[in-house]
Amino acid sequence: MSVDTGGLARPRRTRYRAVAAIVVGCYVTAVIVGMYLVAGAFGLGLQVPLWILHGVLLVVLIHRLGVSGESSLYATLFIVFTSVLSVGVAGMARDDLTLERRGEQITATVTKERLDPAQGRKARHSHYTLERRDGTKVLGPELETTSDVYDIGQVLTVLEDPEGELAPRTLGEASAAGELLGAGSFALAALGSVGWMTWRGSAAARRRAAREPANRMRKAYKVITRNHATQDEQELKLREALRTYPADRRGYITVYPEDYPDVSHHRAARIAWETGLRAEAYGNRGSWRFRETVVEEVPHD
Repeated sequence: MSVDTGGLARPRRTRYRAVAAIVVGCYVTAVIVGMYLVAGAFGLGLQVPLWILHGVLLVVLIHRLGVSGESSLYATLFIVFTSVLSVGVAGMARDDLTLERRGEQITATVTKERLDPAQGRKARHSHYTLERRDGTKVLGPELETTSDVYDIGQVLTVLEDPEGELAPRTLGEASAAGELLGAGSFALAALGSVGWMTWRGSAAARRRAAREPANRMRKAYKVITRNHATQDEQELKLREALRTYPADRRGYITVYPEDYPDVSHHRAARIAWETGLRAEAYGNRGSWRFRETVVEEVPHD
């Protein structure tokens, strides 16, 4: 009495893939948070090797989700790219967050104004010196804007850094909401790619499982017909058939899969694509049909 363990194995593989996706998602999130913290203390000399190491580990982890090598590489590049953007945009908000946390709201007057020196087409930022009402200079670097928006003598309400490390900012400019939203969007894109790769891996596993009965039938057919041709010989025979078989009245070249027991439909589609044809996935009725244009194409390897 035989026991079909395939039905039991599939739920296990599904649970394993779900757990693996959660692990990869947590890992990507931890890297984004960790690199944000590292970026504030270390330069590119340390960050670049860490990103490269992250990419190498990510290729291995995504491959464990059941994704092919080329797809896992593309997914890794996308996840690393969006993660770098997330960390970079979050880094832009770092000063604003710090100023919001420890800044003191004061009223100051613009006492001096200057423009950056002209450098080709580069935008010229404006810099303003601010003084309190008692005549003392506002702590920190000059207030900087991308355009000339203030005049000497104008009174502003700004956030001043008590430690003098950050430049003062007006209340509207000190908000980090936009940068945080952008950083979160890039992080979600990275995590979404993990979910997409998990789905791709599951879909590929389902296709492989669906082909297993057909593979067993092909092996049984080889035994019955004593067809001992190798897969290379069968592929060569299929190429010759695609070149020489006449097309029917609808323009299809029809072959029968039992003549090529070691060649999958996806592999046959690849061979056909190399000869300028496409494999029809619709209405084959036990045969394989090929034509230059088809209703529904079989994906090839």
